[in-house]
Formats: sequence, structure tokens, C-alpha cells
Amino acid sequence: MKLSRIFLLAMAAAMAACQAHTPATTYVEPNDPVIPTEEQVAEWANVAGFCAAWGDADYRYSRSLVPQPAADQNMRLTLWKGEKGSAQALLWSNEAVEGIKCKFKPFYSDKASMPADIAEARFVRYALSDDVLKNGRPAILSPDMLDNLDRFDMAAQSVRPVWVTFDIPEDVEAGTYKSELIISHKGLGKRRLPIELEIVNHTLPAASEWEFHLDLWQHPTALARAEGLELWSDEHFEALKRTMKLAADAGQKVITATLNKDPWNHQCYDGYANMINWTLTKEGKWVFDYAIFDRWVEMMLGLGIDKMINCYSMIPWNCELEYFDQTQDKMITVIADPTKPIFEEIWVPFLLDFKAHLKEKGWLEFTNIAMDERDPESMAAAVKVLEQYAPEMGFALADNHHSYKKFSMMRDVCVFMCQKVDPADLEARRAKGYSTTFYVCCGPAYPNTFTSSQPYEAELLGWHGVAMDFDGMLRWAYNSWCEAPVMDSRFGNWPAGDTFFVYPEARSSIRFERLIDGIESSEKVRILKREGVDLKPLYDALQEEFLANNINDPAQPWCERMNRVKVIFDEISRK
Repeated sequence: MKLSRIFLLAMAAAMAACQAHTPATTYVEPNDPVIPTEEQVAEWANVAGFCAAWGDADYRYSRSLVPQPAADQNMRLTLWKGEKGSAQALLWSNEAVEGIKCKFKPFYSDKASMPADIAEARFVRYALSDDVLKNGRPAILSPDMLDNLDRFDMAAQSVRPVWVTFDIPEDVEAGTYKSELIISHKGLGKRRLPIELEIVNHTLPAASEWEFHLDLWQHPTALARAEGLELWSDEHFEALKRTMKLAADAGQKVITATLNKDPWNHQCYDGYANMINWTLTKEGKWVFDYAIFDRWVEMMLGLGIDKMINCYSMIPWNCELEYFDQTQDKMITVIADPTKPIFEEIWVPFLLDFKAHLKEKGWLEFTNIAMDERDPESMAAAVKVLEQYAPEMGFALADNHHSYKKFSMMRDVCVFMCQKVDPADLEARRAKGYSTTFYVCCGPAYPNTFTSSQPYEAELLGWHGVAMDFDGMLRWAYNSWCEAPVMDSRFGNWPAGDTFFVYPEARSSIRFERLIDGIESSEKVRILKREGVDLKPLYDALQEEFLANNINDPAQPWCERMNRVKVIFDEISRK
């Protein structure tokens, strides 16, 4: 019996060891196109064993170079109740390391505690990108995607960032809480990183209650292709729900919908499949099938994304519309130029029918006909038709022509980040209940949210909105994925990562998490302003650090400026 017991214990240990040695990586990342110098390679010889330390969440770290973490390893964050906070740990080793796992201890203050599961650690994955701040945009390897693995294998002479998210409960008691991030490999060699969270006595409500007007353009078709699902199938909608929930949890306010064929003339890797199918019957009557549109909108409303439905577009980039002609038994494509009679002939029947459908669904009051960077002449023609036949609907515009000054129906206007808006215009629009936001897209080169952008740039956008008094921001696009985004984030002429924020299978990114940090900062300022808290020190700092300087100049110390503003805001929050 004794020998049998020993044998069974040995077998169990062997099986556990075998399981621990099972490779943990899901795919092999690309090679680093930037070859380290001989001196940089030689630095790995000085690395003793498996190393772990807190890094700086404001910056990205090379996979190939020995990192230089801060000497002060007492990681501290000041957060509100209900807020999410970000931190970055770094793992590196001269030898290969298998089965790395991360876990947290519970969080304790002098009087209260928070469970360990308020913290989440995600391994950061590297993909090919380009350096937008250098001539020719040379290829680089950039850390961005947050993977869903519970353990990880590291190659020799490599760095692996770990992104840490703290999700503070709303009902927690204010105070300073301490914990540790414990990192082990194959159950051995534990490394412990201290954590200190100062929770101040203010509460950030759920994202669904935020006022920040976040508009990240969604692309359902891209998800079907990237995840290998049948377009508009039940499985497709389930996958859409998982990915769009990330946007809802970030405070997304707008549903992106399409009125006809691809409104952006297939600028992305995937075209936009029709959500509304148009048919001209043999009797010459127009029939519109809203089944897909309705299911998409209902799904998004169910996630809490319910402020606006922005429908693109009465003026597609190539002005093309398509419909099925029953008489000819085929699809017909027409050029509906807004300045030509055919524009009104084809759009009026649709607008009248669409308006009635939206009214029946209860969506009319918050649906906008949306345009993207259309010229003033085309805009004027489209607005004329809309005002005459569907004045109940609003207008939304990504505006790079100052068109918001000309058309009263524009209840959702977004201007390019570098475009100046008169503060009086912002106040006048806000008084009408209209939103005015700014957007980034293929530019500016800095600050932005490309895969090569430093993480702090995403949060900096939130503080820019505060300084300029915008209601929120827009970004194309949320998930217009290139062919294989987890391997190569580049696509066409766009800066790498410009077409997406999150990754297939509902995986977040460093820049998306830092964007949330910036949105939360903006929302916290709104809350204190509404409560009558004295924010003069904050606005004085914004004037000195932001408004008096050119935010599009990457040579200026913008990370330091932003962090100085955050220190002042944290002091206000403590009062």
C-alpha cells in the first residue's frame, strides 16, 4: 500500500509537470525588424535569471532590448470609487521561461479590504507596426494587444509586458490599499511587485451614465471575416455582442449603421455589407428590408449604447447606391450625385419609408443621417432634401469644412483635432442639446492612437478634450481590421493601427485602455464641476500646460505636462 501510494503521488506529480510544460503561447509573433546593436545584445549577458519589475504605463517597451525600469518600485495610483486604473509590469529573461502566471493578493487598508479579483493581469502581444514620427515610416515591432491567456512562455533574451487593470468597486471605503502582484513560472521562482492604491472619496458612476460623447465607428462585416463566421448569422451576432461590449464599457454612445452599400467606398480591408436592402418591384414600388438593421440596433441598445444611431450615408464617398430591380432581375448600381435630380428621386422614397419605420420602432428621435467629410456643396443639397422630407431626423457630420456653422440640423458634429472651434459656438450648440466633439483618424501624427503611439497619447486626447471644452471624441474606426491584425497592424497608406482599436475575439489593447483612462479623467472633471468644486487650479494648469503650447508637437514634454495636470487634479479630488 505504501509503495502504491508513493507511485500514485509520483504519477500525479509527473502529470502536473507535464501539464505545466505544455506550451502556453497561441501563436509565434513576428521577428523584430529593428536589429539590436552588438552593445544592446551584450546587455543580456548581465541579466541574472527571470526578472520582473514595474514599468511605466505611459510608454511602450521593446521586446528585444533589456528594459530599464524605474528604481522606485512602489507602484502607486490615485483612483475614485468606480474607476478603472492602468499599470504596466515588465518581465524579462536571458533564458527561456515557461508557464508564467500572474495572480494578486487581496487589497487591504487599515479599515477595509477589496478582493484580489478587482485586479486583472493580461499579457501584452507584439505585432508589426510603423513609426509614424520618422520619415518613411520604418517598420517596428510594437506591443499592443492584451491577450486572454492565463499563462505564458517567454523566449530567451526577450521582454514581455503585462498590463494590469484595477477595477475599483463603487461601494468601497476610501483609504489606501496595499497588495502584491505575484509572478511565478512553473509554480517556482516567485517575484512579488508591491501595489498601493489610494481610493479617494468620490464616485465615478457606471460608463452608461457618463456624459462623455464617445463615438467609435463599428464595422460588423470585418468581425465576421476576421473570426471566420457567416455574415449576420446567430454566431456572428454573439461575437459582435462580445466585442461591442468592450465599447459599451468604455462609454460608447453611438451606433454606427449603414443605409445602403459601403458608404466609404471600401477604404478598409473589408467593405461594409448592406444593413438595409433596397428593392424596386415590377410595379415600380420601393420596398426596404430592415431586418439586419433592426437586429443590429436592438443588440447595441441592449448593451446600453443608446444615445444616437448615426446612419451613413446620404452621400457615400463615391455617391453609389445599389438596389435589386425585380424587372431586370439583377442588382443595379446608380450614381446619386447630390447636385443632380436623381438624388432626390431615389432618396425621397427611402427617407419617407425609413422615417415611418423608425417611428414605429421608437428610434426616430435619436437617429441621425450621418456624413463624413463631405464638401459644402454636396452637404447643402443633402440637407435641403432632408429638411423637406424628414425634418424629424437629425444630422451628424465628421466636419473638416466648418459646415457646422451653416446647417441648424447638425445635432452631432465632430471636427478634426487640429481644427479650431469658437468657444461661443460650443456653448451655443450645447444649449440646444447638441454635441460637439473632435476626431483623430489618419492624422495628426501626434498625439494619436496608432500602434506605434506611446500609451500616454491616448489619455492625452481625453485631457485635450477637457482643455478645449469638447463634449467627447470620435475615432474611425473601432474594429476595421486589416488582414491579420494580431501579426501585422499595418494597412495600405494608413498609419499602422489607424483602422482599429480592439482585436478579434474581444481582446483589448494598451491604447484602448489608456483612452478609457482619458475618458474617465474627463468625466471626473465634469462631475466635480457640476458639484461646484473649485476647479480654478486645474484650469490654470490646463492653460499653462495645454493651451499655451502646441499639442501636435511631439518634441515637447507632453507626458510630463499631462502628469503635472493629473497631480493637481488628484489634489483637488482629495479635498
